[in-house]
Amino acid sequence: MANRVWLFYSLSIALSLCFGAGLSRAQDAGNTPLPLSQIKYWAYQIQKLDFPGEVDDLAESHYDMLVIEPTRTDWSSDSKNFDTKGMVERLKATKASDGVHRKLVIAYIDIGEAEDWRWYWKWSTEENFEGGGPLPTDWPDYIIARDPDGWTGNYPVAYWNDRWKDIVIYGRNQNSAPYGDYTSVIDEALESGFDGIYLDWVEGFENMEVIAAAAKAGKDPAVEMINFIREMKEYAQDRVPDFLIIQQNAAALIDGNSEALLGVIDAIAQEEVWYGGSSGDTWDAVEGYDIPTAPGLVAEYINWLDWYIASGTPVFNVEYALNFSSDGYSKSYAKGYVPYCTRRSLGNLTTTPPPGY
Repeated sequence: MANRVWLFYSLSIALSLCFGAGLSRAQDAGNTPLPLSQIKYWAYQIQKLDFPGEVDDLAESHYDMLVIEPTRTDWSSDSKNFDTKGMVERLKATKASDGVHRKLVIAYIDIGEAEDWRWYWKWSTEENFEGGGPLPTDWPDYIIARDPDGWTGNYPVAYWNDRWKDIVIYGRNQNSAPYGDYTSVIDEALESGFDGIYLDWVEGFENMEVIAAAAKAGKDPAVEMINFIREMKEYAQDRVPDFLIIQQNAAALIDGNSEALLGVIDAIAQEEVWYGGSSGDTWDAVEGYDIPTAPGLVAEYINWLDWYIASGTPVFNVEYALNFSSDGYSKSYAKGYVPYCTRRSLGNLTTTPPPGY
């Protein structure tokens, strides 16, 4: 009898320990996102996050990863009063597609262009962006040209310049008054609680005006871009060790630089492998989706992205496709990418989510 009681007692303790350990693991998973290599569904929205219901929609979604605009760094409107930190905290408290892990929340930032609506812009603004001619004389000399794709208020920069690095990374010599207490773009992402940064305009290293400025300065634009990203990674991970770096576009940067580049990024995301749209902020604009990418460019993208796939680096892609979204998804999955089909304005969650979502 005593032996049976002891056996029952021992089994009870063992079951309790197992249950407790399982519960603990589940709780731990609930507080962590899926690793990038296990992301099945992701979404990308960089407009209208301060509109009623937009954050609700993101929270109620079950995407594994959200790439979003920090919003409050936009000082052209009331967006400057947006509670970015509160948004990030709320989204990180919601579940990914597996119902166990939380969402991964990534900040969109432009590292290769200055934007005239951000907190750091203290200079005059152009009334006629498309008019051409010399840039205003009060602008810093690291601002090189106007955006080649027609995005008003965006200007390619000499990203190797220490003053630009202070704005993006280090926060040295910054006085954001009267625009709050900003120090750097990355400081703002860290302070808001983002899990990582999604780097736009890495393609600056291929821009002709940037190449000319780099040559004049005795710089290799590809090497300087990788060094710039490395400095971002080191700065951020000194503060948040698992902070993520996702490169957008510029897949050709891997050419001749694979070891250096793959050592500083955690993933790449490529726009418009098969379908694109013209620039613009209007969600319903018919020119914002379903424009086939030129076959030669498709082949080029696939060629470079194959290098990332071969290295085990996660490859995400965004296709600006509505009526052709099924084609965009099927082609993406066939190549091993993690796709998201939406419209060029990136002003809402997609109406054509991935199969199985």
